Amino acid sequence: MGVVSLAALSPLNFRTHCSSNTNNSISTTIRPAVILPGLGNNTADYQKLEATLNGFGVQTVVAKVSRFDWFRNAAGLLDSNYWRGTLQPRPVLDWYLKRVDEAVLEAKELAQGGTLSLIGHSAGGWLARVYMQEFGLSDISLLLTLGTPHLPPPKGVSGVIDQTRGLLYYVDEHCAKAVYTPHLKYVCIAGRYIEGARIVDSAKTEVSSVVPIGNAQPAVKTLLVNDTGNGTTTGTNFRARFIGQGYKQVCGQADVWGDGVVPEVSAHLDGALNISFEGVYHSPVGSDDELRPWYGSPAVVEQWIEHLLN
Repeated sequence: MGVVSLAALSPLNFRTHCSSNTNNSISTTIRPAVILPGLGNNTADYQKLEATLNGFGVQTVVAKVSRFDWFRNAAGLLDSNYWRGTLQPRPVLDWYLKRVDEAVLEAKELAQGGTLSLIGHSAGGWLARVYMQEFGLSDISLLLTLGTPHLPPPKGVSGVIDQTRGLLYYVDEHCAKAVYTPHLKYVCIAGRYIEGARIVDSAKTEVSSVVPIGNAQPAVKTLLVNDTGNGTTTGTNFRARFIGQGYKQVCGQADVWGDGVVPEVSAHLDGALNISFEGVYHSPVGSDDELRPWYGSPAVVEQWIEHLLN
């Protein structure tokens, strides 16, 4: 199909890049969905998203996670792999995978023999990939990720420390690669809420190019960086520099666009249907549906709900 660009479908600007094997048929029965919370989030953070999906006819189950549960990850400190940067998801994250499995079993009862959609927010997206690798994916026909840092940080970049202590390297090496087929679809959504900036500015221009992803998945690779020659662009303020340092820890570069936490480039996967939304913030915590919408805000959900209905 080539590169498809859609704009101004709502108050948000929407760009999508899709492959020739997109299936536009509408199922007579809508798949139930399981929401996987992101790092530090709890089940209650997704109540509004759950209600929004229910309004579209998507029966939804949210994996039961509390903020306190995330302290269980501290067990990794006792694993020598943590200090070597070679930590693996199991057994450190067995507690989370169990919660996901419980939610999947509940959703399977709603599916009545059909398949499910997994919606992973932030770390929940790559944890969904671990779950699919460990527990199987015969009941799953869609993985939709929202602001997930899929890619491990580059090695050898000065000042960059792998905050997952090897977990994302494990996922990248051992979990199945993304696909977009009639039977299983990966849809990776990124937000472009704020552009980061380097601590030390350098004048650059904007470069855009079309490049292939995988064997058949075309995409637009856009490098948007600040022209800071006049010192007046948004990248020169403290907030952009602070955000940029966070981006750098994830992708190795500060002067890139992202959702305020995860860089756009890290939230996309080769082989997946990759989508970017302008003005979308990372987390339900601190979001505002009007002033600072996040991936689960109703106006944003309207732009990606089609993938749950097909």
